[in-house]
Amino acid sequence: MDGSNHSTVSEFLLLGLSESPEHQRVLFWMFLSMYLVTVVGNVLIILAIGSDSRLHTPMYFFLANLSFTDLFFVTNTIPKMLVNLQSQNKAISYAGCLTQLYFLVSLVALDNLILATMAYDRYVAICRPLHYTTAMSPRLCISLLALCWALSVLYGLIHTILMTNVTFCGSRKIHYIFCEMYVLLRLACSNTQINHTVLIATGSFIFLTPFGFMVMSYVWIVRAILQIPSASSKYKAFSTCASHLAVVSLFYGTLCMVYLKPLDTYSMKDSVATVMYAVVTPMMNPFIYSLRNKDIHGALGRFFLGKSFRG
Repeated sequence: MDGSNHSTVSEFLLLGLSESPEHQRVLFWMFLSMYLVTVVGNVLIILAIGSDSRLHTPMYFFLANLSFTDLFFVTNTIPKMLVNLQSQNKAISYAGCLTQLYFLVSLVALDNLILATMAYDRYVAICRPLHYTTAMSPRLCISLLALCWALSVLYGLIHTILMTNVTFCGSRKIHYIFCEMYVLLRLACSNTQINHTVLIATGSFIFLTPFGFMVMSYVWIVRAILQIPSASSKYKAFSTCASHLAVVSLFYGTLCMVYLKPLDTYSMKDSVATVMYAVVTPMMNPFIYSLRNKDIHGALGRFFLGKSFRG
């Protein structure tokens, strides 16, 4: 690409949440701790599911992929943030910024689509239990995951390519923890109407459509659970969905805190809110799914203590 066509800057400055040295030291240890917890938690989920044949089911197949996505997601942003907190040089190259943006956009979309696929799995398990084995066959699960990846990659490519046509000729300072699309668009000094239009159109499809699908799935799930005569059976059926519902609520709740507002009102408060969905949510997902999950506990016990362990 010819640099004169898309930008007059070769790098940006990621200033993060604070420029105070004292605050930066605190933030460094806080984010390092959160990153390590996130990595360990998601790796344990992947190891537990991969090592135990009893967890080779559609629900855990998608959960392992959700953990992999979260692991990739935080690794795309936090290590660079930690380097910036420890260094006087806050620069990130133009190419590095766009690369970070691409993976950020793609992986958020992938997280969302996998959550929608998991909602479909829970719908089939509760509303069509007799057809579950055939309806959620390994071939279909792999096909659904491949579709999620394909849509996410395409979504990321569209917005990254559009961003290469944006001209940045003013401030290079990003008061943020990573290269985020809304912040970059605010720094632009060229017409970004196409970016905004495509963002609304593709965002509505890639986020609102799966969200609507999840809402409808849970409407049918709740109806099916209410028809179960036994209270204990109702509780058991709902408990299989509780973790997924908690993760969906956390994911969309933190996402809405940032993006359901006009671009021109974006402020430093939104940078703090972004930490919630970019750092806290990937860290919390393993805890939510494993907190009361005896299958995960048993698989981890067998992985670390040997075959004789009984969860």
